[in-house]
Amino acid sequence: MKYMIYFGALVTIGSAGFYSIGGAEWTIVDSIYMTIITLSTVGYGEVHQLTDLGKIWTVLVIVFGVSGFAVIIYELGAELIQINTSRSRSMLKKISKLKNHYIICGYGRMGAVIAGEFHKKKIPFVVVELNETKVTTINELGYTYIHGDATFDDTLIDAGIEGSKGVVVVLDNDQDNLFVTMSARNLNQEAYLISRCSINDTGKKLKRAGANKVVNPYITGGHRMAELLITPYMEDTVSLETQDDMAIDFSIEEFSIEHLNTLNGKSIGESKLRENYELLIVGIIDEKGNSTLNPGSETILSSEKKIMIIGSSENLTRFKDNLHN
Repeated sequence: MKYMIYFGALVTIGSAGFYSIGGAEWTIVDSIYMTIITLSTVGYGEVHQLTDLGKIWTVLVIVFGVSGFAVIIYELGAELIQINTSRSRSMLKKISKLKNHYIICGYGRMGAVIAGEFHKKKIPFVVVELNETKVTTINELGYTYIHGDATFDDTLIDAGIEGSKGVVVVLDNDQDNLFVTMSARNLNQEAYLISRCSINDTGKKLKRAGANKVVNPYITGGHRMAELLITPYMEDTVSLETQDDMAIDFSIEEFSIEHLNTLNGKSIGESKLRENYELLIVGIIDEKGNSTLNPGSETILSSEKKIMIIGSSENLTRFKDNLHN
């Protein structure tokens, strides 16, 4: 507000001066126009021939105008820095009170989804992001964040990594993900650490660097899409791994009963999935989206429902192959 008052006063006084000094040929519009082009230093030339007094007045308008604008820009910059500093201090104070929270390193497409899930479930988390535009978005969403480079230990410390429960590293490239994974593991030996990779060889390095789990979204997405394509009656699939990467490869897959005529109208016990395929129905989803976990053997399966089946990939494949026959 004070800057607008200064600018208005400068234009008013400058225009009044030109109007008084210029004489009869100077109109109010001429005076305002001369003041504006003088302040902007665009160099359009004089509106009318200036007297010596008019030239002196022009010099004064330039001196006070340019110097005034320089002061305004300086103060605006200082206020902006002060606002950012105050915001950073407030955020650091908020983070210092967090315990057993999660840290998301990177706010790309994956980081945004993870943050959205945490926010929806009211799970405490901190986003670490360097990009200014993304930080603005994070701030508008009301997320707790650190504006900084996750590859620096100090940034991770500011995010409260020493007291965090888990860290997910989803930066733009594998090199940064590997570096941050090593740093995060050195700073917190107990946190559960998940890292993203796009190259299989990097995944092995991430495991050696301390990642508990490594996710390759391209491979995971490709397998899932291929499975859904060749098995259109399968609604969804989730792979399970053991902590030490044993080759057990259990999966939970979701099927629609309307595509499984042999099961329609039968109870879970009568389906013989356990006896014939060593598979278990662990959940049922009705037509309204309501789910029932661990249903009893007497539960009747009907075409409008979906079932969640768990078992080894080999047994699930055998079950699906028999459906084709």
